[in-house]
Amino acid sequence: MNLILVDPGELRPDGTVVFRGDRRCRHLNQVLGSRPGDTVRLGQVNGPLGTGRLLAISPEEAVLAATWQPDPPALPPVDLILALPRPIMLQRILAQAAAQGVGRIYLINANRVEKSFFQATLLREEAFVEHLRHGLEQAVDTRLPEVTVHPRFRPFVEDVLPGLTPVYAHLLLAHPGAAEWLPAAAPPPLSGRVLLALGPEGGWVDFEVDKFREQKLRPFSMGTRILRLETAVVALLAQLDLLRQWR
Repeated sequence: MNLILVDPGELRPDGTVVFRGDRRCRHLNQVLGSRPGDTVRLGQVNGPLGTGRLLAISPEEAVLAATWQPDPPALPPVDLILALPRPIMLQRILAQAAAQGVGRIYLINANRVEKSFFQATLLREEAFVEHLRHGLEQAVDTRLPEVTVHPRFRPFVEDVLPGLTPVYAHLLLAHPGAAEWLPAAAPPPLSGRVLLALGPEGGWVDFEVDKFREQKLRPFSMGTRILRLETAVVALLAQLDLLRQWR
């Protein structure tokens, strides 16, 4: 935990924050071995970064005086469309995506998605937020990705997607066997917002590729090897970041 996240509702009028018996309190005690007077990094969820000076600490409670920077971190310039994977894989993807930096995640259906995945407790109880927070804590960021769930493919592509695409400079569809590789589909130096769509383990079917093409998404390949979705997400976010920094 490189950053301790604080919900805005936890801020007291006197500028202090109190953690009682939760994982943040345990982290301060058991991992950092913190003592009164120590300073740790804090972040308000969807707000600014800051620091917290420990006023008092015990195994049950930690009290910190918080100081905040004036502005929150910038919104990450990449959004994801993901064909919904099985829950255990989704947990890992969400944490990694939040750590690498994404603004929004659209979880959608596809021909090769198991329909039972949409009934997972992870989605119904919004338990996925915990995994997003873990990613932010790792990366020292406060911008919690917005996650929406779309259990029907065609209504998402035909009704939702057209309203999203105008804000993006690059619309990309990861698809094994596509003629172009990523640097050709998104030439460096990359600028502007990116919408990146990744399919299920078996890939998109032809109908789905055609529907994405109708919405101006550009298919590209990562090469000759076919990767698991959780690996492809990490690899592609890293490649997009590299293309953005290209000089």
